[in-house]
Amino acid sequence: MYRSRLLDTSRARMGVIQVMVLALMATLGGRLWYLQVRSGPHYRAAAAANDLRTVATPAVRGAILDDQGHPLVDNRTTLEVTVDLDTLRGEPNGGAVVLGRLATLLGQSEQQLAEKLRLCSPTVTQPCWAGSPYQPVPVATDVPAGVGLEILEEGEKFPGVTAQPAALRTYPAPFGANAAQILGYLSPVTPAELSKPGSDLQPTDMVGRAGLEQQYDAVLRGRPGVAEVAVDSLGRAVRTVSRRAAVPGDDVVTTIDAHIQAIAEKALADAVNATHGVWDSNTGSYGKANSGAVVVLDVNTGAVVAMASYPTYDPNVWTGGISSAAYARLAGANPTPLLDRAYQGEYPPGSTFKAVTTSAMLNDGFPAGGSYDCSPDFAIGRQDFHNFEGEAYGPISLKRAIEVSCDTVFYRVAYQMWLKDGGNNPVAHPLDPVQTMALDFGLGSKTGLDLPGEATGLIQDRAEKLSSWQANKADWCAHAQSGYPDVAAHDPTRAAYLKELARENCLDGFQFRGGDAVLEAIGQGGVEVTPLQLARIYATVANGGTLYRPHLLKAVLAPNGKVISTYKPQVVAHVPISPAARAFMINAFEGVSQAGTASGVYSAWPQNQIPVGAKTGTADVYGQNPTSVFASFLPADHPEYAVAMMVPQGGQGAQISGPAIEKIEEAMFGVQNGKAVPATALLPTPPARLPAITPGGRLPVTFPYPQQWPPAPPTPQAAALPSATDTTPSPGRSRR
Repeated sequence: MYRSRLLDTSRARMGVIQVMVLALMATLGGRLWYLQVRSGPHYRAAAAANDLRTVATPAVRGAILDDQGHPLVDNRTTLEVTVDLDTLRGEPNGGAVVLGRLATLLGQSEQQLAEKLRLCSPTVTQPCWAGSPYQPVPVATDVPAGVGLEILEEGEKFPGVTAQPAALRTYPAPFGANAAQILGYLSPVTPAELSKPGSDLQPTDMVGRAGLEQQYDAVLRGRPGVAEVAVDSLGRAVRTVSRRAAVPGDDVVTTIDAHIQAIAEKALADAVNATHGVWDSNTGSYGKANSGAVVVLDVNTGAVVAMASYPTYDPNVWTGGISSAAYARLAGANPTPLLDRAYQGEYPPGSTFKAVTTSAMLNDGFPAGGSYDCSPDFAIGRQDFHNFEGEAYGPISLKRAIEVSCDTVFYRVAYQMWLKDGGNNPVAHPLDPVQTMALDFGLGSKTGLDLPGEATGLIQDRAEKLSSWQANKADWCAHAQSGYPDVAAHDPTRAAYLKELARENCLDGFQFRGGDAVLEAIGQGGVEVTPLQLARIYATVANGGTLYRPHLLKAVLAPNGKVISTYKPQVVAHVPISPAARAFMINAFEGVSQAGTASGVYSAWPQNQIPVGAKTGTADVYGQNPTSVFASFLPADHPEYAVAMMVPQGGQGAQISGPAIEKIEEAMFGVQNGKAVPATALLPTPPARLPAITPGGRLPVTFPYPQQWPPAPPTPQAAALPSATDTTPSPGRSRR
């Protein structure tokens, strides 16, 4: 009986186990069916994806050329040492001994080398390798040929290490032209740029960050080569599945003339340095200029012929990657050379703004042949507005008022215009002729120059004053009560003035007062322009009112020299300057250079051969030496170019900026010893054609190493290779 019960219990237990086993088998079978049948395609695709790795090959970046074909930015060949991580992993201790030998040979520490070989990630930042682990990692550039030969000849000591030529960005500086701010620089692509929808960037790409490199990055960059590499379960590359060749970038031809650019840069630097020896009787000190800018503009197209900014720096500092210390020195300098003051600097134009005021006067009905009172000062209520250095010429013509730059003539005219608009109680739709004309000239907004980060300048009209008051009222009212104790500690007179100004602005700072109108008429008060905007004013007057968009792009060329596109001048607007008004102003500005405030600048200039229209400016800035300003256009009888220079704390325009501009114009038109010598003129007229390129295409890079690497044994007939400093003109480009 007992035995029977045990057998029944055992059978029951076996049944339970059998059921459990069957259940497990059914579950396992169902899971296998789900994985292999239902989800099979998904997992097969995922497995295939895990077996492939993408390897990118950077494309050769296009060159940036001047209007004659001289390379402003190009590529040169450097000898580069690379390490294959896949090979290194197969060495004892992950190749530690190999890396130790290589570090010693390259003059680097083992830690420096290891950092370059580690893969970048969200937690690992530069220095690191942003590319694929399945492509060689560059660890040194500009390696001496002897080092490269040692690596190749003793390959058993350096498995996975090789030396080969590679392209490196370079800035040749033809004729000494620097143009650092115009050209810009490159830096590694960011994760945000890689993840941007539609981006074809690769982790190893370099991207333009400023200047033309940024503006035309998509044109210059080309298309990287991409290969898909199959890897095994241990992560070792076994074969190349597909490959797309790299497509080199296109060349950008600019409107810059490298020779004139170099001369403009030198003239500007000389002008800034010259201020330190010029005594300013108004401030009782020597000039203290440490910055400035100059622009040369094609009057009839808006093309930028030259654009120099001071201070500047050597753009080659970016080649191969800039160190954090070097970048900190550039960014932290005061003034920083990274700012292009030609289109990003904003300064009061002083009397050069009278070109705008005169245009407004003539358009508003003031007679060009009338008589105007040039008194020593002009009063509005309790405030006196003085002529420069108290000069007084009595009743004079408008032409003479421009020639001698009589401020009080323009004060009176501006005040009359303001009163006509209703004064402090303006009519429903005030005309504001001067401010309206300034806006017509494009002031107070970007010119549209094809460079990033352009400044707008300022034209303070009624709308801007109201907007400013709404934004600053609370601050002004607070200072009206508390004053400026920090300023009072060292300048109580200034602090008292600021407190009174804050009180007035708190109460009615939205009003466009008579004082605002008269100051703006002479380019002071609420007027700030960039040197580029100033040059465009005079270009527009000279061509009769056509406002062009300034531009640096001239054409885009394929690597084989084929013209892909050319830039067509863009007309932004037509400024209301009648033919009679243009003729009057051309004549008046000629008078400035012949018998006015700029006559000393052009005392030895051949006016009978190349007439010049010019205007001086000396803009007051509280607590500083004046800003030296000068603008001109020439030849006045058939204008080709407008030139403008602004030097903060530089003093009078006729003393500093004027002579510097005259030096630039001498070179352009071949003026020597007071005579025009056409054979020496560098750019009497803008070039009509694109630079010629041979069927060979792209500019040859300068090879400090043979293109064949390792180099072939020398033969008696072998020609000498050009050195890294070889200045022989590249074949296929026209040269001057």
